[in-house]
Amino acid sequence: MTFCLGIKTKHGLVGLSDTRITSGSDTTSSKKVFTVNRQKHSFFIMTSGLRSVRDKAITYFSEVIEKQDESFTKLYHAVNEFGNQVKLVAKEDKEFLEEAGLNFNLFSIIGGQLEDDSEPKLYLLYPQGNWIEIRKGTPYVIIGNSGFGIPVLKRALHFEDPLEYALRCAFLSFDATRISANDVDFPIDTVVLKNDEYYTIEKRFEQKDMEHISSFWNNRLKSAIADLPANILDQAFDCQKDLAEE
Repeated sequence: MTFCLGIKTKHGLVGLSDTRITSGSDTTSSKKVFTVNRQKHSFFIMTSGLRSVRDKAITYFSEVIEKQDESFTKLYHAVNEFGNQVKLVAKEDKEFLEEAGLNFNLFSIIGGQLEDDSEPKLYLLYPQGNWIEIRKGTPYVIIGNSGFGIPVLKRALHFEDPLEYALRCAFLSFDATRISANDVDFPIDTVVLKNDEYYTIEKRFEQKDMEHISSFWNNRLKSAIADLPANILDQAFDCQKDLAEE
């Protein structure tokens, strides 16, 4: 499984992905982020699904970028073209994969800003090649193992938040997933794209870099639970009250 998260705020985009690759009982680490940085032209692609499908689609798309990059002036143009390459790979490989008992299931998060985009854009691309845009109402999207990381985003993240705050939320969303699922793990890769800067900053963080943040968060959660104004719940232990009500 995979954890890839894209966040859109009024200040730009943040992305975070794990690097765990699981194949049967074997686990390895591999990069799941592909970035393009050119003059007034920057975007990233994060993927969840079969590694062979991802690598083939990215390879095909990279060749298109080399030949036709100047024809993409808005991000959705590039999204459409990557979708075309995913469909091409499906046409070539889907039947054979399914015969082997494997699902063709490449999901992609694509974010960036091209010269004619008024602001950075964020899209979710489906295996069929169609897409949706991630907007202000729900300014994030997770592909892969999504269930465990959503609560912190729903509770804490808003479109108006600074990118630094959004990245902290992204890490806590990943960390909640990591401790709940054994197929998501460090190292993590992050991408940050600020409004109108046209350059995606990419960084990698190892577990040793982030352990103190995980420990801090765990301790704060325990303290917050202990300090909850939840005296009414003590009634659950009051046998006399239960007998009186019967």
